[in-house]
Amino acid sequence: MTNNKDDKEQIIKDMQQVIHQMKLDDIEQDPNSEYELFDCSACAKEMPIAGSIQYSKYRLCNDCVLMYELALKLNKVKNIEEFMQKTEDMRLSELCNFIKQDKLKENN
Repeated sequence: MTNNKDDKEQIIKDMQQVIHQMKLDDIEQDPNSEYELFDCSACAKEMPIAGSIQYSKYRLCNDCVLMYELALKLNKVKNIEEFMQKTEDMRLSELCNFIKQDKLKENN
């Protein structure tokens, strides 16, 4: 008999494979998509368009797509808006890091 932890681990492994394959498929269709960058709505990092998905008004990078889809599957969030609320601290942290790096560049 499998337990809930085993089920969750299998869900995570399966989802990782699917989301990674999406990125590979995008690169196969358009090799430039690996180098075309955008600012992810969830993590605020500049990430490749390959493997990204547009959810409503938000475009998520491949890593955040994985987090969002897992959060949905594991009933941690109900929709993209709730996910965006839960990832606000991550975005703010990334933006603060960007500002710090920018200031360092200005001082050199």
